[in-house]
Amino acid sequence: MSPSPSSPPPVPSSPSALGAFSAVVLAGGTAARMGGIDKASVELGGRTLLAHALEAVLDAREVVVVGDEVPTDRPVTFVREDPRHGGPVAGLLTGRDALLRPPPLLAVLAVDMPRVTPATFDRLRAGVDDADGARLLDPGGRHPLALVLRTDRLDGVRPDREGQHGMALRALLAPLRLAEVPTVGDEHRDVDTWEDLRDLAED
Repeated sequence: MSPSPSSPPPVPSSPSALGAFSAVVLAGGTAARMGGIDKASVELGGRTLLAHALEAVLDAREVVVVGDEVPTDRPVTFVREDPRHGGPVAGLLTGRDALLRPPPLLAVLAVDMPRVTPATFDRLRAGVDDADGARLLDPGGRHPLALVLRTDRLDGVRPDREGQHGMALRALLAPLRLAEVPTVGDEHRDVDTWEDLRDLAED
């Protein structure tokens, strides 16, 4: 029997078959629509958004969080981009440079996507195949900030330090061949406003 259209595609049963990976969690945004609060420390279901994000990259061998320090139950490295609030590209590359052992694959996740799970990253890693990476594609045709990149391909397109500040993520990724992995359920939902947080809490 073939899977239903809403079912995620099968992934290899062995995590090693998907390739070793580390993760960068982007938590250094300004959260202007939420009054400038540190999103990583905002709670949903009794847990911080950072805790949800760290659970999503549970299988990563190393995690760097780009943002202010928030208490966690898991050992992670906290860093800040310089200058601060340089945008997602500056955050991503700062996080990549803070890795002690750069992996073949790098998972990237915005801290405000609490419905992303380890299964999401299993599908993204499986989706890389012979591409330069894989990213989520939501029902509206947008790309939420959850993706997996081949580290060497990312290194090949990175700009200099001045060029990365304020650079749009789509501009950084434009030269790369990225597979698109459809979202499942509420994976694409993020917390941009307090209303978003309330809606997720009520679901």
